[in-house]
Amino acid sequence: MYKPFTKKLKASLACITAAILLIPAVNAEKFDVDQEIKISSSRQAADLKNKIFSYIDNVIISQGTLTINAELVQVIAQADSEDKIYIAKGSPATFEQTLEDGSPINLQANEIRYEPAKSIVIISGNALLTQEGSEVSGNKITYNFETEYVNAESLENTVVETVLQPKSKPELPKKSKEQQN
Repeated sequence: MYKPFTKKLKASLACITAAILLIPAVNAEKFDVDQEIKISSSRQAADLKNKIFSYIDNVIISQGTLTINAELVQVIAQADSEDKIYIAKGSPATFEQTLEDGSPINLQANEIRYEPAKSIVIISGNALLTQEGSEVSGNKITYNFETEYVNAESLENTVVETVLQPKSKPELPKKSKEQQN
């Protein structure tokens, strides 16, 4: 009777813990979206009618401090605007960005869906978010750069896992032999 409630409570607590402890430092560089986008790959193809551009094998996308590495990336242009959706796939595909405080955030998953116009990245399939040694893993992780909201989900028989690293204490100066006596 209490098992579904307990399962939801554990998942909720994991998300809340991740949000409280990871999010204060997770604030992406705002200027990245205004910089040029560079895409390199072994092959490229385009469906011009449907505005779908495919980059295949050894794909690297960079924009400011943001870098996406994948085996396949599809860029879907929205019909009524200049907004684009990037869908990266790999084993794993990776997404890295330097935050305002200078620390990196790293995401990896089988699929990464990046929507810069909405300030959202969704990673799914063996999803892992790492920052400053702490990590959140699950089947699907959604991160909103603007609101700094993280939502992590798991499959029915699995759990979301959060590993938090303690802040390191500053090292005290070592005492010389004379000071010890």
